Amino acid sequence: MSTSYTVDDIQVLEGLDAVRRRPGMYIGSTGHRGLHHLLWEIIDNSIDEAANGFADTITVTLNEDLSVTVEDNGRGIPVGIHPELHISGVEVVFTQLHAGGKFNNESYSFSGGLHGVGASVVNALSKWLKVEVYFGGKIYEQEYASVFEGGKLHAGKPQYALREAGTTNKRGTKITYLADATVFDDLNLHFDRIARRLRELAFLIRGITIHLVDKREGKSRKVSFNYSGGISDFLLDMNQDKEALHPLPIVIEGEKNGIWASLAMQYVSGESESIYSYVNNIPTPEGGTHETGFKTAITKVMNEYMRNSSAAAKEKISFEGEDFREGLTAILSLKIKNVQFEGQTKTRLGNTEARTAVEGIVFEGLSEYFSDLSNTAVCARIAEKAITAAKVREAAKKAKKIEREKSKADSAPLVGKLSACTGKIAEKNELFIVEGDSAGGNAKMGRDRRFQAILPLRGKPLNVEKKRIEQVLQNEEFRSIITALGAGFDKSFDKSSLKYHKIIILADADQDGAHIRAILLTFFFRYYRSLIADGHVYIAQPPLYSIKKGKQVVWAHTEKQLNEAKARLGRGAEVKRYKGLGEMSKEQLWETTLDPEARVLVQVGLEDAASCDRIIATLMGDNVEPRKQYISEYANFNKPDRFQANTQEA
Repeated sequence: MSTSYTVDDIQVLEGLDAVRRRPGMYIGSTGHRGLHHLLWEIIDNSIDEAANGFADTITVTLNEDLSVTVEDNGRGIPVGIHPELHISGVEVVFTQLHAGGKFNNESYSFSGGLHGVGASVVNALSKWLKVEVYFGGKIYEQEYASVFEGGKLHAGKPQYALREAGTTNKRGTKITYLADATVFDDLNLHFDRIARRLRELAFLIRGITIHLVDKREGKSRKVSFNYSGGISDFLLDMNQDKEALHPLPIVIEGEKNGIWASLAMQYVSGESESIYSYVNNIPTPEGGTHETGFKTAITKVMNEYMRNSSAAAKEKISFEGEDFREGLTAILSLKIKNVQFEGQTKTRLGNTEARTAVEGIVFEGLSEYFSDLSNTAVCARIAEKAITAAKVREAAKKAKKIEREKSKADSAPLVGKLSACTGKIAEKNELFIVEGDSAGGNAKMGRDRRFQAILPLRGKPLNVEKKRIEQVLQNEEFRSIITALGAGFDKSFDKSSLKYHKIIILADADQDGAHIRAILLTFFFRYYRSLIADGHVYIAQPPLYSIKKGKQVVWAHTEKQLNEAKARLGRGAEVKRYKGLGEMSKEQLWETTLDPEARVLVQVGLEDAASCDRIIATLMGDNVEPRKQYISEYANFNKPDRFQANTQEA
């Protein structure tokens, strides 16, 4: 790879076109997810500099005017004149879609942003953007703005050509932009959400320092991330609230055929298998060829170890791959050229060569680990866990217990519980999982039965984080959910048979409601993760207040909306606080929570599956102190604004 990065390295595939008109095509939405996506695009450019060894510090600043600044100490965007377009390399990057230095492997060996649309899309969707490049002892600057000229909006138009603006000892790039309020619903970025992503990136790029500074009104905070242990530190952090079988992670690193793989793995006392993979620092929650290679390698190594194990020989057990992964937490990070992503959300790796490379690297590393006499005690504990898992699996199989329970779950009668809808088109159908019989009864009467089904929960479901699969299947509430979905369960899940494409959790906005939401989300995360990944799971947001004056009624979800409604309606307005869904009539429940034209839903996503795993382990695991600390910090049910904001980040 060449360490030089000049304007000749920037290739232009096509001009910027229609980003402003169809922003969803480029950033997914104009809500909070799209707003944060803008920031990820800019951060990823700095991360690529760091991942390729050209930068070691990145600073992200949330400014008081709601603009954002991202600065790195990398090589700087090339400032020379492009040979074909006759404008500076900086202007090419910010005004031409599909332009960048990542289409060949000369300037960047590994890159997360391969499409070259990031900087130009951010510019197109910003009110203004300013870039500063520190290169060769000089400061270069250029500004862009969205302006109306001749009755037409011109997005991201250069205000002047790239110019020198002084001297400096620094190097790198500094970008400041203000997202356009006419494009996005809200310009307030979530500090915690950004911190989680930056923290994850600091784990993935060993030795990098990332600062996050918040200068917005009423806030003054700064956090910094630097992890010398890389993904090993990441794994220890993820498992800190779990009981580990061995204190130090097993770490394997290697390269085959130009593909670099880093693996950290640790076994814990629980039953869940948690594998989190990344390709060029991009999460791949749907897995792919690299995860397949890893699983194949661990099965081969463990089978070989068990053939020479007296404990395994004594039990006379035949093993399956899943036995060796029970209780395993693993982080797999890949660096690969010419990435090919697949899947509905483009988060599954498709490169066939990755499977062979990862399998070879992991097989060699694990074989060496298991043959090292200093690791004998750890290997024995891992083998013992695998033997226990295999014995439980075989006993369950012989008794056909799990299969029988699955069959019961799929065919269990739901008379008096599920109120199904009449519609037969699954893509249009909605299933509301409702807390309590009272709210469930009102929801049944207030719904549109053509496409809305109601499943009231008569009791609090089981905490699946602490139970084995057969115990989960014996729980009446979960059996009802499995039956209502009609698509099987766990490994037998078949999405094509799903009866409802919107699964909506509807619970009170209090401690009990939050606990039920947490239990249900844990259940879906552990056993129906693809439903979350594909955007089928939602949380309903019923209003907390009604403000009435005469015949006029206004509903408010937050204290801010409440104050605005009171000011608008004036003196004499009657305010009612709804403590539970059961207090609403069927008409009110339809008007505020069920009507697709008026309701507020939060879509639950898997933007950061690793953080989800850690939060679930904290909230739903056996360790009491971390749970108390988390609830004390984040759960304040007397402040609806705070509660709703945290829910929207679920």
